[in-house]
Amino acid sequence: MREIVHIQVGKCGNQIGSKFWEVISDEHGIDPCGNYHGDSDLQLERINVFYNEGLKSKYVPRAVLVDLEPGTMDALRSGVYGQLYRPDNSVFGVTGAGNNWAKGYYTEGAAILESVLDVVRKEAEGCDCLQGFQVIHSLGGGTGSGLGTLLLTNLTEEYPDRLTVTYSVVPSPKVSDTVVEPYNATLAANQLIENSTQSYCIDNEALYDICFRTLRLKTPTYGDLNHLVSATMSGVTTCLRFPGQLNADLRKLAVNMVPFPRLHFFMPGFAPLTSRGCQQYRALTVPELTHQMFDAKNMMAACNPRCGRYLTVAAVFRGRMSMKEVDEQMLNIQKKNKDYFVEWIPNNVKTAVCDIPPRGLKMSATFIGNTTAIQELFKRIAEQFTSMFRRKAFLHWYIGEGMEENDFTEADNNLSDLISEYQQYQDAVSGDQDGEEQDTEDEETPGDA
Repeated sequence: MREIVHIQVGKCGNQIGSKFWEVISDEHGIDPCGNYHGDSDLQLERINVFYNEGLKSKYVPRAVLVDLEPGTMDALRSGVYGQLYRPDNSVFGVTGAGNNWAKGYYTEGAAILESVLDVVRKEAEGCDCLQGFQVIHSLGGGTGSGLGTLLLTNLTEEYPDRLTVTYSVVPSPKVSDTVVEPYNATLAANQLIENSTQSYCIDNEALYDICFRTLRLKTPTYGDLNHLVSATMSGVTTCLRFPGQLNADLRKLAVNMVPFPRLHFFMPGFAPLTSRGCQQYRALTVPELTHQMFDAKNMMAACNPRCGRYLTVAAVFRGRMSMKEVDEQMLNIQKKNKDYFVEWIPNNVKTAVCDIPPRGLKMSATFIGNTTAIQELFKRIAEQFTSMFRRKAFLHWYIGEGMEENDFTEADNNLSDLISEYQQYQDAVSGDQDGEEQDTEDEETPGDA
C-alpha cells in the first residue's frame, strides 16, 4: 500500500483540510465517528492510502493538524467530524503568528517544529510504504506560509526520496485579508520553488469568480469556496484512493507533469460547474466535461490559460464512461488548440479514468495543468511586493524576528527568475538548436517546426 501523510497548517489549511476529510470520508463510506457504512468493496480497497485502521475497524485519517493558535483546532473538534481525528495529532501554539511569515518560520513556528515533526515521524513510521506528504496551507498569512514552508524544508531534508505535494492558497488582490500578504507570499513561494515536488495553486479570486459567474451565488461564504477546493482535491486524489482503469500515484503524476524541477506549480480545475437552476438543462457527457474542463472559467487560479501555453496536462475523469470517447475528446481538444500546447513535448496530455463518481454527480472531471500562464499569478505578487519593499514598508516587523533585508531581496530574485523561466519555455520552439530555448526577446514565428 502506498500511504500518504496529510498535514494541514494554519487557519486556512485546517478549514480546507477538514472539508477535504469530510468529502473523502463520505466517498469511502466512513461516518463522522470513523466507522464504515459503505456499500462497495472498492471503497475499502485502497483506503489505507489516507486512513489508518484503529481498534474495532475504526478508520482514522492519517492527518496532522498544526496551528500556532488553539482557536482553529477547537472549532474543528466541536464540528460534526471532530471525533474523526486522532487527538494526539493536533499540535498547536498559543501566541499565533500575527500574519508574519518570520514568526511562523523563525520564532513561534520553530518553537513547535520539533513536536510537529515527532507526530509526522510517528505517522510515517506506521506506514508500510510511504509515498509522500501532502501539505495544505495558505501563502498569505503567517502560520500557513511560515510554519508550512519550514515544515516542508524539514520534510525534504529528512525524507529526500519521498514526494511533497502542497495545496497552496495564493493571495489575490480582490480577496485580500492582510496588508503584508505580498511579503508572506513571496517569502513562502521562494521556499516552495526549492522544497516541493508539486504545488497546486488555488486562488481565492478565481474561486470567487466561479461562485459569482458560474454558480450564481450572490454572497459566497468561505464554506462555498472550501467546497470548491475540496471537490478539486478529491478529484486530484481519486487515482490514489480508488482502483481505476489507469492507476496513477504521486510519482507517476510528478514524472508526467514536471518537465523541469522548478516548474512544478499546477493550475487545478473542475467540471461540471453549473448553477443549481441550470443543472436540469445540461446533460453530463464526456464532450461537455472536456469542454468545461479546459475553459478558463473553471480554473481555480486567476490566470488566463490562453495567455500562456500548456507544458503538460493531466485529466482525471470519474464515473462510468467509455475510455474510447474520453481519448477521442482529449485528442480533439489538442488538435483544435494545438497553439496552446508546447510542441516540443509530444503527447503532453495524460488521462486517468476512475469508475466511482463523486457524491451527487453521475460523472465529473478534474483538470491539472502545468501552464506557463501561471507566471501571471507570480507577477501579481512580485509587483505588489516591489511596491512595498521599495519604501521598506512594514519591514521592521520581520527584521524584529531575526530576518535581514537580504532575505527579502533573495526571495524576490528567485521569484523573478521563476517568472522568466516560464516565459522562456513559453517562447521556446521545437526548431531550436540542440533543444536550447530561444532568448525571450526572439519573437516566435507561427509555423516554426
